[in-house]
Order: sequence, then structure tokens, then C-alpha cells
Amino acid sequence: MDLTFIITLFLIGFIGSFISGMVGIGGSVINYPMLLYIPPLVGVGALTAHQVSGAGAVQVFFATIGGVWAYRKSGFLNKSLILYMGSNILIGSMLGSYSSHYMSEQGLNVVYGALALIAVIMMFIPKKNLDEIKEGELQFNKGLASILSLLIGAVAGVLGAGGAFILVPVMLVVLKIPTRITIATSLAVTFISSIGSTVGKLITHQVPFIPALILVAASLIASPIGAKVGQKMNTKVLQWILAGLILATAIKIWWGLI
Repeated sequence: MDLTFIITLFLIGFIGSFISGMVGIGGSVINYPMLLYIPPLVGVGALTAHQVSGAGAVQVFFATIGGVWAYRKSGFLNKSLILYMGSNILIGSMLGSYSSHYMSEQGLNVVYGALALIAVIMMFIPKKNLDEIKEGELQFNKGLASILSLLIGAVAGVLGAGGAFILVPVMLVVLKIPTRITIATSLAVTFISSIGSTVGKLITHQVPFIPALILVAASLIASPIGAKVGQKMNTKVLQWILAGLILATAIKIWWGLI
């Protein structure tokens, strides 16, 4: 692996992790297409879809640690949501991650494209302003949260993702969680999900260790910075940034499939 490939991977990881910390996702929605398409586009190397999903699983694990740490004193981490959604998404992610070993490269991309499309539609659904609700006053459907997080974990595990790019719109639109609580709490739930994804990818030998280490180094630097920036930004701006990113990556994935 030459220096230009290493630098390219680090820059991709840094950009993806900064944005992921800012909008409350693990970064897979951003890093998956960048890792898949940018290195061969600039002629420095290439990773397969399985390698991208494997390295992405490890990267999401460390990126979300940094993001959660930055939010630890914010008051936006909802323990009840983390308990109900985290336990179920962990089970789903382990099952999905292990089963991904049997899927084709195109199959992985189809799953990613379908999830991104669903997430885009949900992000553009009008939402009530719930940002005045305080963390201690939050009410949500625990059964629905458990079922949805199990399903999200399963499909996210296939991609080596934490699932936050679909988790965030589900929390905002279906569970009606305020934006800042969603952003902070989704990082914690995604961290738990990434444990299952990482274990499954390691067991099935889908993790390229050097690219994964480069992405981890970038994540540990960039994710906490992005989280600090996100805490100071308008919630509507954060939602539009996330929606735009998901839309762009969905278009790119489906364009490549077609």
C-alpha cells in the first residue's frame, strides 16, 4: 500500500467522521460510497464492497466512541432510548453482519441503495417542532422502538454500518424524538450496533486491517470535533445537511447499479 493510498483513506475517514460527529451518525452513509469510488477514481487503489463494509464497521465503532464522549455532559443522551434500542440493534447487527458474508458485491450495494432511498424520503417528511421537550420529559413507544432497532441493526450489519443514517430519520419521524436528543442518542445506539457489526465482519474475515486502522485514526481525531460543532448549529441546518448527504450517496449508488 503506497503513501498516496494511505493519505486518500485518511482524508476520506477524516471528512466522513467530522460530518458524522456533527449530524449524529457513524459515518457509513458518507464513507461507504467515498471508499468504494474515490480511490479508483483518483488511481491510488481500490477496495471491494466487502472490504469497504468491513473497514467501515471498525471505523464506525471508533467514530461513535468519540461522538458519544463529546456529548457526555450535554444532557441529550437519553438512557431509556439507549437501553431499548441499543440492546435490540446489537442483536440485529450481529445477525446481519454474519449473513453478509454470503451476499454478492452487488447485493451489498442494493441493500445500501434501498436503505439510503428510504432514509431520504423520511428526512424530507415534515416534522413537528419537538426541540422544546426536555430529556426527562421524553415519552416514546418502547415496543415500536425495540422492533425498529432490531430491523435496522440487521440491515445495517449487512453493510458494516452502525445504521444511524436510517436510525436518525426513524427516531425523528416515527418515534418523534427531538433533534438534539436524536443526534446524541443515535451516536450511542450506533456505537452499540457497531459492536455487533465489527464482530461479525471479523469472524467472516471481511476486515482489511491497514485501511481500517487508517480510518480509525482519522475518526478519533475528527469525530469529537464534528460533535462539538454540531452542538452549536441550528437543528434545521443539521437535518438538511444529513438529508443532502444521504440523497447524494443514494443517487451515486443507484446510478452505479443501473
